Amino acid sequence: MEDDQLAQAKEWWQRNGKPLVFGAIVALAAVTGWQAWQKHKMNQEQGASFVYQQLVEAALTPAGKVDVAKVSALGAELKDQYAGTPYAQYGALFMAKVALDENKLEDAATELQAVVDKPANEELGELARQRLARVLSAQGKHEDALKVLDGAAPKAFVAGREELKGDLLVRLNRTDDAHAAYQKAKDALVDEAAVGGLQMKLDDLAKGDA
Repeated sequence: MEDDQLAQAKEWWQRNGKPLVFGAIVALAAVTGWQAWQKHKMNQEQGASFVYQQLVEAALTPAGKVDVAKVSALGAELKDQYAGTPYAQYGALFMAKVALDENKLEDAATELQAVVDKPANEELGELARQRLARVLSAQGKHEDALKVLDGAAPKAFVAGREELKGDLLVRLNRTDDAHAAYQKAKDALVDEAAVGGLQMKLDDLAKGDA
């Protein structure tokens, strides 16, 4: 009886042993690969964080003087070496700010458009979208700025986007549409203290229509 069980065990192993061993090797390789990827990702995040901190320090010096060349170099490093991290896009926002301060509106728009096209997350995409609309408006491209603001905004950003749309519509002399946008912005606000500014804009439009 024992000999039969031993024979059956040997037969089972002969049939299934190799696949089991192979499966274990594959599983181990998958785990090892996942751990290696996680370690690589962590190293990328840490490296990107360090470069980003340097960029912030170069852009926000205590003396108020921006090291434009250093900001540009660090921003390029974030894009080249750490493109898969959110820090690369945060860096792009800073580069856009520096470009705007230098009156290089086209450069600022290019940086922001890249984030809008493929944002690391919804919030970052919306920040870039609203800033891009402002840059385009500063270039006199009010219609293009409005197009950037098409579609739905994340709930926390609805008021800001609608107010910005209202400002753009005022510049285009579309007062009825501007009034509607300001009203949407007002309705979306949860902070009563912020309502005052929007109400002033609504009142100004009403005076203009009178």
